[in-house]
Amino acid sequence: MLKTGLGLLLFTFIFSSAFAQKTDTLKADTNLLNKYRLEPARNSLPSHVRPVQVTEQLIPVELLDYKVSYWHKSVVWGLNFNQAAFTGNWSAGGISSVALGTNFDFKADYNKTPLDYTTETNLIYGIAANKGQGSRKTNDRIFLDNKLATRISKQWYFFGSLSFESQFTAGYTYTDAAGNPVTKGLTISNFMAPGYLTESIGFEYKPNKYYDIRLGTGTAKQTFVTDTTIYHNLPENYGVKPGHTFYNQLAFQGVATVDKDLMKNLHLNARYAIFIPYVQPFAYTTHRVDATLTAKVNKLINVSMNATLLYDKNTSHDPQATEGISMGVAYTFP
Repeated sequence: MLKTGLGLLLFTFIFSSAFAQKTDTLKADTNLLNKYRLEPARNSLPSHVRPVQVTEQLIPVELLDYKVSYWHKSVVWGLNFNQAAFTGNWSAGGISSVALGTNFDFKADYNKTPLDYTTETNLIYGIAANKGQGSRKTNDRIFLDNKLATRISKQWYFFGSLSFESQFTAGYTYTDAAGNPVTKGLTISNFMAPGYLTESIGFEYKPNKYYDIRLGTGTAKQTFVTDTTIYHNLPENYGVKPGHTFYNQLAFQGVATVDKDLMKNLHLNARYAIFIPYVQPFAYTTHRVDATLTAKVNKLINVSMNATLLYDKNTSHDPQATEGISMGVAYTFP
């Protein structure tokens, strides 16, 4: 009985000591943590954290390791062929014929602000051979145009241009001055007869890459007629006095161009030029419209319609026009 009481008393003392030791340890740990607690100072000003902002920075192309080409080039070559044949007893009538036409178009643009340079070459030639009539030209043109411009505002440029126009071979008329047909053609044109060299400076309006308007306030045009016998068959002699080969004019020249896809596989290329001489009557103003509408059948074959309207009193007192529709092969590089 006495031993049991002593054992119980000893167990109670040990348990009480252990519990007291555990409680003291927790208090000590809590006090230690509170020592390192950071309490905000009273009456302190509120602090605000600014949000992170990301802004776009434009880096000059020169600082990037990029190969940039400021040139845009295109080359188009086309070939058209037409042929018709009839037997001698074909009751509906007809003449056997063969026609061949070709065209070459090259255009290059260099655009690096503020400079803009454009060079263009347009070569066209066509010939037809009808049975009993021999071969005759159906088309013939050489046209070169170069323009250098510097930007003065968002859509306006100051430009200088140089253009040349002539033809490859001799052209003939098959009627005399009285309108009677002749068996042998009479020469009315040739290479550099006429030939036109035009220099122009002025202002250019270019709202986008499809449209372009030039206002050449200072324009000079030289007309060359190197064949001095042409005036016998063409009294106007392209404005050059008979026996002379050169004529110079100062004028205002306006040029408007459109080069645009109207829809998928349908493209329009048109150019209108007006030439107003400063020293001649206004009636001698020259108008010329060249337009080509091309419908692409597939990668190689297309159908094109081209037309030219010209009014120039130095060549004829009446308006002149030509038109043609052809189907052939055309390839664009690149």
